[in-house]
Amino acid sequence: MEAIVDPDRETKDHQLREDRRLLGRLLGEVIGEQAGDAMLERIERIRQTAVRFRRSESDGGSAAGEVKAELDTQLNALDIEQTLHVVRAFSFFSQLLNIAEDAQQKRRRDAHTEAGSPPRPGSLAYALERVSRDGVSGTALVDWFARARISPVLTAHPTEVQRQSILDCERAIADLIAQRSLARSVRERDESDEALAREVLRLWLTSMLRLTRLEVADEIANGLNYFRMSLLAELPRLYADLEAALKQRYALEREPWLAPFLTVGTWIGGDRDGNPNVTAQVLEHALAQQARVALSHYLDEVNQLGKELSVSTRIQQAPPEIRALADASGDDSEYRQDEPYRRAISGIYARLAASAEAAIGMRAHLAPLAARPAYVDADAFGADLDTLARGLEAQRAGRLARGRLRTLRRQVSVFGFHLAPIDLRQSSDEHESVVAELLARAEVEPGYVSLDEAARVALLARELAGPRPLRSPHLQYSALLEGELAILAAAAAGRRRFGPRAVRHYVISHCKSVSDLLEVGIVLREAGLLRPGPEPALELDIVPLFESIADLERCGEVLDAALSLPVYRSWVGSRGNEQEVMLGYSDSNKDGGYLTSNWSLYKAGTDLVRVCHRHGVRLRLFHGRGGTVGRGGGPSYDAILA
Repeated sequence: MEAIVDPDRETKDHQLREDRRLLGRLLGEVIGEQAGDAMLERIERIRQTAVRFRRSESDGGSAAGEVKAELDTQLNALDIEQTLHVVRAFSFFSQLLNIAEDAQQKRRRDAHTEAGSPPRPGSLAYALERVSRDGVSGTALVDWFARARISPVLTAHPTEVQRQSILDCERAIADLIAQRSLARSVRERDESDEALAREVLRLWLTSMLRLTRLEVADEIANGLNYFRMSLLAELPRLYADLEAALKQRYALEREPWLAPFLTVGTWIGGDRDGNPNVTAQVLEHALAQQARVALSHYLDEVNQLGKELSVSTRIQQAPPEIRALADASGDDSEYRQDEPYRRAISGIYARLAASAEAAIGMRAHLAPLAARPAYVDADAFGADLDTLARGLEAQRAGRLARGRLRTLRRQVSVFGFHLAPIDLRQSSDEHESVVAELLARAEVEPGYVSLDEAARVALLARELAGPRPLRSPHLQYSALLEGELAILAAAAAGRRRFGPRAVRHYVISHCKSVSDLLEVGIVLREAGLLRPGPEPALELDIVPLFESIADLERCGEVLDAALSLPVYRSWVGSRGNEQEVMLGYSDSNKDGGYLTSNWSLYKAGTDLVRVCHRHGVRLRLFHGRGGTVGRGGGPSYDAILA
């Protein structure tokens, strides 16, 4: 019986082999040119010996020891400079192979989609097919998206060693590999190969590591690059794909406009746990830089939108709300009297420019045509864009609203003026020290740290029942206390400038008890982010992070006790009866190993669901998975299903 061969799969595999050979050859040529042919030959001998060693180990033969000794001899004979060449060669070769394999995976996904095959697990089409098969209606699904919240979070890593310059090289190589497979002529292929050779040379000549540790400002800049290069463009595409898929799957009359259920958060600039360099000034800088990226992008897009929407009233009259927006724009140019959309957009641009200057002191590159008041918030800006879309739909030009305008509306709904919510995080030990100092200096309790858990909870609950602040302007406090309250003051100011979504979570590391939750309530009250009273208002979600195996085993018990306290339950009620809990994969993995960690995480999630259901609270889980198995992670698709 002959095997069935998929010719498309064979072609794609051939492309992968060709890409790998090309990248390997280009790297070899660069090493020969830059380090010499002798060094290239030595690297190749080491590579071949390493391959033989790996194969001998797999075969289980007796030759493995001999090959290992040969490899040791080759490596031990290297001096420092030669060792660095070998390390760089193997590192870059592995990275180039990863790029080739990523390109191959993308080709396979594209081929699978184009071929009309059954939806691939993990795809939007596959998910929609499953929920449709389970009897979920389109209306119910759209309603569910209005309640859902999915938020990948960029975590802060001050020890990150991967340089932006290296990432730029790798991204350029990936783009060229993708373009190369589309080349239609020998000349295009040759030009692509020459461009690849330049990028591989640039990669080799770029230092792999930084000589100095990143500052938090560098981390912030690196994080913002992901929004510029990817997220600002790709998230609207994902929404558009999902909305189109919903329309097709459920035969809807028109594509739905989904609530902004998918956003991207960040810890960079707000995570103080173990990083004393994150100060109030750093948080202010992070908030301002994020707003700069968002507002700069919007100004550019609105300017381009004005060039595109040249709709004239000499062809068809505009709806009244468009004429009203145009008349209020301050744009009285005689050249645009018959172009109400352009005049309206002039006014929108002017208000957006005023918003940028008011919020962060940023002046638009192109000066507005008239002075207009700043927007109250991003929602007001989005409302004007919605008016443009409705106007185009009303005059049967809805297709014009489904291009740049739709993308911009989606960006505003997802990113606002703040770009990404910055989560605050601090260790429970620091909160304990701050609260102990506040209570002692206010002569409420001089020995808070020595109290047992029951006494702490009783004291904190009494204190939180009233509005009296503990901090006095007439007393001197420690640098720790002043710094912690300054961070919260910066967060409160950022929420006023950029909207409540700018900072909305407070994560408690090493959370072990109810008092850990109440202590955060004390410091939030001191900063005006918790207003006590008969109907208390908590402005940030308090998010306990349970990390060790022991903490995961007790997390249901701790949350149950907290929700049984009237003061804490009232806070959750003020946050829409939703409680977010973060589960720590990394520490539990280090604490108990991969299997124990995953089983403990499963049991913890089950306990938390049970507790929240009993208290009439919706549970939202924040999975601190990291990106590797070593940090407790694994395949994202499988983790989501679990």
